[in-house]
Amino acid sequence: MSADRVLVVGEALVDVVRRDNDVVHPGGSPLNVAVGLQRLGVATTLHSSFGADRHGAAIAAHLDASGVSVTPTTIGDHPTSVALATIGSDGAATYTFSIDWRPAPLDVAAGTIDALHVGSIGAALEPGATTVERLLAKLQPTTLISFDPNVRPQLMGSPDAARPRIERIVAVADVVKASDEDLAWLYPDATIPQVMDAWLALGPALVVVTRGGDGAEALTASGAVHVPAPPTQVVDTIGAGDSFMAGLLAALSDRGLLAADRRDALRELPASDIAQIVTFAARCAAITVSRPGADPPTRAHLAEH
Repeated sequence: MSADRVLVVGEALVDVVRRDNDVVHPGGSPLNVAVGLQRLGVATTLHSSFGADRHGAAIAAHLDASGVSVTPTTIGDHPTSVALATIGSDGAATYTFSIDWRPAPLDVAAGTIDALHVGSIGAALEPGATTVERLLAKLQPTTLISFDPNVRPQLMGSPDAARPRIERIVAVADVVKASDEDLAWLYPDATIPQVMDAWLALGPALVVVTRGGDGAEALTASGAVHVPAPPTQVVDTIGAGDSFMAGLLAALSDRGLLAADRRDALRELPASDIAQIVTFAARCAAITVSRPGADPPTRAHLAEH
């Protein structure tokens, strides 16, 4: 088990998956990242907002089974949010949401965690998004920050409306991961390299863009790196990006880089190390897409593949 203490802040919900039957899977991008990190041996706590109802009980059991801690105010008396996932012929999922994001304010003393991960609906949907930004501002001086915008157009309005907040968070983050679909929606007139260059200039040490079967691109001050996607049989893509994100952070943890006082070392990583880190993340995602729902791998699963 890693000594790193990671706090993940964001939505926890259930994915109701439309296939032969409506199968319910606990989900939400931040929840999936927390589970992925804990399964990879990185000590993780989730601060979220879900109910004590049937769906909330399923989420709580899922988190407990993977060893993820939750903050005391995460479980409340409100209904648990739901995402209806429809799976296309290519395994890709599209979503319809019923969500209310009102997390309790969280008092985290500076220096009590090593890294903070935020993203997706939790970093975009009010009123909770303002709570997230305040926490980022407070913890950024002493905490490594990671961010995955994981855009949900149905909930985020127009790209013009969503872009300023996303860029504010990119500017305080150390590690940013997005998908090519995220960038296409946010910046329809820009290329992937153009956006990656612009984001890196805002302040992160590492920017990564996933491109599905075309692999992933990474950019640091030392240059650009391309990592191919491992061959795999796709069942569905639910949680793939979240598994990649967890793998990315776990690989940084393995190198002792998941802390604010290691920012300079992270910025100075050579391309060969970045390639190894991103390859590990891609392997995590490949295992996840090979099985139904957001089911990220453990270290044992990785050793078997």
